[in-house]
Amino acid sequence: MPENVGYAEIAAHYRQQIQDGDLRPGDTMPSLRQVCERFGVANTTANRAFRVLKMEGLTIPKAGVGTIVAGPISNNIATRVRLHESTGKALGGGEVSRILEIGTVGADELVAPRLDVAPGTPVHVRRRLVSRNGVPVHLSSSYYPAYVIAAAPELAEPVSTGGSRELAAERLGVAQDHVLEEVTSRLASETEKAALGLTAGDVVVTQVVRTVHLTDGRVVEVAVKIAGGATILRWATSLNNQGGRENAE
Repeated sequence: MPENVGYAEIAAHYRQQIQDGDLRPGDTMPSLRQVCERFGVANTTANRAFRVLKMEGLTIPKAGVGTIVAGPISNNIATRVRLHESTGKALGGGEVSRILEIGTVGADELVAPRLDVAPGTPVHVRRRLVSRNGVPVHLSSSYYPAYVIAAAPELAEPVSTGGSRELAAERLGVAQDHVLEEVTSRLASETEKAALGLTAGDVVVTQVVRTVHLTDGRVVEVAVKIAGGATILRWATSLNNQGGRENAE
């Protein structure tokens, strides 16, 4: 770690340790004093680095203990786009995507308006379970209009590409521009509980609806992701060449 290290570098150091499994869910993070001593920084710098990790969902406070590593979480859309640009893959370290279902369904009231089609219009769906280091992270159902499948027929095959919308955008010859993420909480269905390994009676999960727009205004994908936890948020992220930009709404 270089001299005059900043909060971002400290956050990146511990983020990598968590992603690599050197720090596992439930492990206690170093105290702020230990961080200050190790990196030679002021308390405000160490505290800012820890706030970043907390905001990313990687750590949580625990009364009487301090800060501990949280359970597995899914990378957000901007992180996945950056991963795909640098590695050719949209999955992070230790992540595996398993296809559960491939087929054609009628667009429901959640998906239809986001794809700008009438309810009941046939759309293609890919359902998959993403796990990190063997632990289920989220269930994801991606819906595509017919023109996307025509351009990228691989999406109709039971093989995980790890970057479906990136493949579709490349085949269409149009870059991704921005994504709208609508995040709400609801009770999990029995099917969702079983897939995610949730055993409690009533379990609250987070539902993320992602609508990915191309630079020509078309929608390339609507994805519905189900993960553990509860929150209510809505934001948009720029995915064009000017870099990721998240705007809270």
